[in-house]
Amino acid sequence: MASKKFLELQEYSDVDLKAEIDNTVTQYQKLKFDHAIKGLDNPIQLRDVRRDIARLKSEERRREVAVLSVEELANRSNIRRRRRKKIN
Repeated sequence: MASKKFLELQEYSDVDLKAEIDNTVTQYQKLKFDHAIKGLDNPIQLRDVRRDIARLKSEERRREVAVLSVEELANRSNIRRRRRKKIN
């Protein structure tokens, strides 16, 4: 089942999504700085904001892949296959 945050992200426009990523990254950097200087009341906030950034970037990438042409998708699959061979 999709989370509420994921469903909300699908409603964002591309411009809003990019702005939200920028705002969330700025918020994360501020929280990290504050935590290093004086500590946070709830350090779990750092983890939550990191996960929000990951959700936002995943949605952005999902949209990028959705608009790729068939040739670009085939090339992407070849690149992924080569990467897997290097790892093994």
